[in-house]
Amino acid sequence: MAKWQVQEAKAKFSELIDQAEHDGPQIVTRHGEERAVVISIEDYRENYHKKPDFITFLLECGPTIDEPLFERQDDYGRDFDFGDPDE
Repeated sequence: MAKWQVQEAKAKFSELIDQAEHDGPQIVTRHGEERAVVISIEDYRENYHKKPDFITFLLECGPTIDEPLFERQDDYGRDFDFGDPDE
């Protein structure tokens, strides 16, 4: 990935966009620190703007039968005295 300083990115914005379309994501730095990434609209739509259908969402979002959400303990309830029914 190419790196662009903010000043250079602003001065050559059209070139930055062209590079993102042809060569992939472009990193923009400020004071030597990576601050942003410019990507093509195709990359955005393919990787960041997808909304899975509901079935896919459920299948991918959580634990499965093989991976329970929590460990279940053997619990047989509590002892309870209902009293004498004749009283």
